[in-house]
Amino acid sequence: MALAELDVVVLDCPDPRALAEFYAGVLGGTITEETDWIDLDLPGGRKLAFQASPGYVPPRWPSADGSQQFHLDLAVEDLDVAEKGVLELGATPLDTEDRSRSFRVYADPAGHPFCLCAC
Repeated sequence: MALAELDVVVLDCPDPRALAEFYAGVLGGTITEETDWIDLDLPGGRKLAFQASPGYVPPRWPSADGSQQFHLDLAVEDLDVAEKGVLELGATPLDTEDRSRSFRVYADPAGHPFCLCAC
């Protein structure tokens, strides 16, 4: 028997609205805004949330002393098409040189690492 059920993944950031709009552009969904907190209701019933964090410092990737803690893996049909889209939305490439791999690593506009993964 489980003790809990995962409700939502929350990303701390300096501007919750801007980051919610970035991920809405990548994943679709509907934004619901509260004070210093924004939910992104995703297709299929899942949810991401974004919380204002004064003094936010983005993770450094890769870095042993400023590790990423965790990242999102996003499944995509076409890596090249998805890459073009996330870059247009404001993502920064972190590890995209090896085009033979089935994944590429980016940072969202607040600096959180995420991967586009071929499905």
